[in-house]
Amino acid sequence: MTEIPVPVASVLTEPNDPEGLSAAVGPSKPRLLGVLGPGLITGASDDDPSGIATYGQAGAQLGYGLCWTMLYSLPLMAAVQMVSARIGRTTGHGIAGVLRQHYPNGLLQGVVLLLLIANILNLGADLGAMADALNLLLPGPRWLYVGLFSGACVFMQLVLQYTRYVAVLKWLTLSLFAYLGVVVFAHVSWSELGWAMAVPRLDGSGASLTTLVAIFGTTISPYLFFWQAAEEAEDLHAFPRRRDLAHAPEQGKAALHRIRVDTLVGMTFSNIVALAIMVTTAAVLHPHGITDIQTSAQAAEALRPIAGPLSAGVFALGIVGTGLLAVPVLAGSAAYAVGEAQHWPVGFGRHLLEARAFYGTVALATLVGMIISLGAVDPIRALYWSAVVNGVIAVPIMTVMMLAASRTDIMGAFAVRGPLRWLGWAATACMMLTVAAMLISGVLPLR
Repeated sequence: MTEIPVPVASVLTEPNDPEGLSAAVGPSKPRLLGVLGPGLITGASDDDPSGIATYGQAGAQLGYGLCWTMLYSLPLMAAVQMVSARIGRTTGHGIAGVLRQHYPNGLLQGVVLLLLIANILNLGADLGAMADALNLLLPGPRWLYVGLFSGACVFMQLVLQYTRYVAVLKWLTLSLFAYLGVVVFAHVSWSELGWAMAVPRLDGSGASLTTLVAIFGTTISPYLFFWQAAEEAEDLHAFPRRRDLAHAPEQGKAALHRIRVDTLVGMTFSNIVALAIMVTTAAVLHPHGITDIQTSAQAAEALRPIAGPLSAGVFALGIVGTGLLAVPVLAGSAAYAVGEAQHWPVGFGRHLLEARAFYGTVALATLVGMIISLGAVDPIRALYWSAVVNGVIAVPIMTVMMLAASRTDIMGAFAVRGPLRWLGWAATACMMLTVAAMLISGVLPLR
């Protein structure tokens, strides 16, 4: 289907347009903030504490060497997220709901189980990193901070009205600006950075290869696909005038345009922040021989003697803020997947008693993540494996998602075609080759 662009002005200035405003923003609020929603939150949550540790390690260990990944991965990750958003907006279901209706139950349960394992590992790693970061600013017992963060995230999802919940997540995205500010304290070699960005290089060493796998596993993560598709479906209930595109194709032009704007802004923001983290550690830590950054909190602490306490404090606050954003997304995407697979009532727009199993899954996933964080789990291994597991399971999930999005019996006239389809398959192939290279090399730095 040929997509006819809709002028940005029409989307941003017509409050009666069903695609014009987010569930969290009324007509009196800024129009651009209204358009941004699932894509912005998804992109921001991509820079979770585990991701911060991965990007920080890449910069500290390899300098500017892998900064090019943030440029060249942008169109790939944006395409994958647009595909997932289109699935939710077209069908009115998340990815698990579509798989339940059109694919064998064994495939559905396998995909959901893989997602659940990856999300819980990621939850545990993120909660631990948040506690360690807060401990740098306000020394105290780690177990208390992990418990407080876990409770705050569950409370936000169980108690807040959906529109307020989305609003809170939007405001939490501002915490990521902390990393843009930290770059000011770094003495960046802009010529070296520009050359590294323009010309991709990979020396083939074990360190470079495993770091590349971790970067892709952090940047293109399955929980992001499930979250954005589910939130697009959820917004259909928040907006009475919106209907799934399969039954209301006349809403397609505005809907697809909003998805493009929202997703491109969210993914661009995500990669700019990731690049800022990588550049900061490359400029500040790598020249001083600090090449082993194993947690996001350690990255903040390492900045203190070189860039000053202010930059370290800002970096640590950013870890806490983005963790408060990412943990609900991780738990929520797991609950959406499990709930849709079991055909439960799902969604944060539903009352607690109406969707008891859904909200129970949110709380249980967070609780298990908290136990993992407090248990005898090496935080280095938790961070590494959360990124690697995400990268490995992304391959089958992306493959199934691209197949579903291309089927006219599922997507109708909005089946993915043209450049978006090829970019989505290119992202899938890129992830597959990266994982295959890791498995063939047998390089496991934490064994």
